[in-house]
Amino acid sequence: MPDGVRLQKVLATAGLGSRRSCEILIEAGRVTVDGVLVRELGVRVDPERAVIHVDGMRIQLDTSLITIALNKPLGVVSTMHDPEGRPSLAQFVANRSERLFHVGRLDAETEGLLLLTNDGELANRLAHPSHAVPKTYLAHLDGRVPGSIANRLLKGVQLEDGLAKVDDFRVVDLSPQASLVEIVLHEGRNRIVRRIFDELGFPVERLVRTQIGPIKLGDLRTGHTRVLGQVELGTLMARVGM
Repeated sequence: MPDGVRLQKVLATAGLGSRRSCEILIEAGRVTVDGVLVRELGVRVDPERAVIHVDGMRIQLDTSLITIALNKPLGVVSTMHDPEGRPSLAQFVANRSERLFHVGRLDAETEGLLLLTNDGELANRLAHPSHAVPKTYLAHLDGRVPGSIANRLLKGVQLEDGLAKVDDFRVVDLSPQASLVEIVLHEGRNRIVRRIFDELGFPVERLVRTQIGPIKLGDLRTGHTRVLGQVELGTLMARVGM
């Protein structure tokens, strides 16, 4: 489009590096625009309409859209405002002007990774069962789990609302009275992790979500937030087919 913006400028504005380094990306055949490979430097695009991928990863061009990772503390409810006056998510993004909404939920007793965004399409895709985005939890259990528990979890545990299967499971640490385990599952039924281990006879003492799809909690401190960078955001968007 003759009245658009040069592709290398659009990529640089999106945080992919200097304009010259973005030109190198284009010349190397690593950039597609609306599904078409582009190698010429003179191409102009409409940043508001173009769908651009670099190395197969979607680039977010709309600078008004933002996605934030929060390490939700214990006792905070997963809502932007609680009519009962309990601590809510709003306090952690009070300095942001965007109208953010949370993706998924964590019950008040569960800590860890929660995503907040103003990107409606991303939020809808993350929430839709068809994309089955896996979520990883660290669970501190009361009791020493037996070696046979992995098979039981992978085959499925029967709950009152149906069978609950996990995608992956490993024991992180054991003591005579307690277990620390990592569990990965993609379904989002209410309190599903706690209910699974209650059914197995190992009540959850503490539960922390450490990962949503490709996004990791990492060393983000409790009660703190960080804005997802282009690479993180691109891998998340790719995971849900954007």
